[in-house]
Amino acid sequence: MGNKEQRKERIVKQSWKPGNVLAPLPVVLVTCGGTEKWQPNIITIAWTGNVCSDPPMLSISVRPERYSHEIIAATGEFAVNVPSVQQARATDWCGMVSGAAVDKFAGTGLTPAPALQVRCPIILECPINIECRVRQSLPLGTHTMFLAEVVAVQVSAALLDAKGKFRLEKAGLLAYGLGHYFALGPGIDHFGFSIRKRKRKPRPA
Repeated sequence: MGNKEQRKERIVKQSWKPGNVLAPLPVVLVTCGGTEKWQPNIITIAWTGNVCSDPPMLSISVRPERYSHEIIAATGEFAVNVPSVQQARATDWCGMVSGAAVDKFAGTGLTPAPALQVRCPIILECPINIECRVRQSLPLGTHTMFLAEVVAVQVSAALLDAKGKFRLEKAGLLAYGLGHYFALGPGIDHFGFSIRKRKRKPRPA
């Protein structure tokens, strides 16, 4: 028996009941409000993702009983702020308290900064800020999925290299899975590396 077959024999699987075990996921701080009726608020979201590239769109899923759900449904806009490990404690805290009772910007010390296209603020300390307008709301059960178009993006200039490329691996971003937070590690390679042609070494003259 070869080594490949031996490795396969050592892999043991368990059957679990259906559940939300897709991991890791990005964990984000979603800001909303910032209007005459609604004060700026922050909600921690782990259920988010890209859904379309043209137009650029993403989704977030929010429980209807959450304070931010009412704000987003009423204003039709929000901003997804991608935190780094430096904002881990603030990220967790914003998911544990209600914006109906506390000012989360004041409670975390995070800085509200002007957005470019939406009324709610972005979070200055987060490396990536994605401004969104809701295009569709889908009640799915425990959560409502807000499908939104990306209308503006801001990134921390300190993470750009000399050529203007965003060095994502230097951002120290957070991930979430099965009730725990994780720090994303170093990059492995770029998309398509598996079919990249190797450069031939020049033949000696």
